[in-house]
Amino acid sequence: MSATDTFGRPLRDLRISVTDRCNFRCVYCMPKEVFGRDYRFLPRRELLSFEEIERVCDVFVRVGVRKLRLTGGEPLLRRDLEILVERLAALGDVDLALTTNGSALAAKARVLADAGLDRVTVSLDSLDDEVFRAMNDVDFPVARVLAGIDAAADAGLPVKVNVVVKRGLNEGSVLDIARRFRGTGHTVRFIEYMDVGATNGWRLDDVVPAAEIVRTIGAQFPLEPVESNYRGEVAQRYRYRDGGGEIGVVASVTQPFCGDCTRMRLSADGKLFTCLFAVRGHDVRAVLRGGASDAELADSIHAIWERRADRYSELRTEETHSLRKVEMSYIGG
Repeated sequence: MSATDTFGRPLRDLRISVTDRCNFRCVYCMPKEVFGRDYRFLPRRELLSFEEIERVCDVFVRVGVRKLRLTGGEPLLRRDLEILVERLAALGDVDLALTTNGSALAAKARVLADAGLDRVTVSLDSLDDEVFRAMNDVDFPVARVLAGIDAAADAGLPVKVNVVVKRGLNEGSVLDIARRFRGTGHTVRFIEYMDVGATNGWRLDDVVPAAEIVRTIGAQFPLEPVESNYRGEVAQRYRYRDGGGEIGVVASVTQPFCGDCTRMRLSADGKLFTCLFAVRGHDVRAVLRGGASDAELADSIHAIWERRADRYSELRTEETHSLRKVEMSYIGG
């Protein structure tokens, strides 16, 4: 039985953070000055087990979810992730995806594909090695991420590339990335720098509007808009007029799309969040470990979603963006 919220939005997507840990300290997500060596990450006992994640996802699929995405932190830091992938792939008619920084993808792509992963999204904010190392802030080379992308493609996994664009940092990389992936079959999605969490020093002046990104690319490689594949697709899609593939832009700051949002998020320690910009979550781990039946778990999910009235991006003001929201590294992107 499907669920709809107070604005009539159906529940169709679940994003699952399998760990809050990450080996990068990207300036827009886990800035090193906040998430340093002494930062307290979740103890293992607080994480949902693979069995618990599988059970929650099974219930979500029964209530109408058709897309499951594994995120983090960096999900490939969770040991034996392919075991979870195999379990989730067996749930039935679901699209099973993974978002990763690509650092371990070269070693893991084949085993993930064999386990049943449908596709992968790789974060890559610049092809310029100096810029990329500055953005991940752990001196990680771009060549190793590109090797991961190649390994995923070789394993038969469709690849999307996510690029968070921040003014004064990597807007000069936009055209290079578009050029690099044209004709490869990989779709690039350029994402406006967002005010997720409270630690990334977000300012509106740092946002490169999606319209500017489209103009920059279109001036070199003419583009035309493409219709969305489904309700709730976050990216506005454009294809190259010469048939070289397509790009997408995610404009949650300048062109909010709350009205079509169909996503819920599950944190690594079992909190459900109904918005990327949420202040607090709902403790499903307590429900799970308290002996609830699947029917009771489904009732809890229905109740959470049916009360949902989130539309943060449509309401964003100078006051709201300074609220202490949950961090992206905790909730997953």
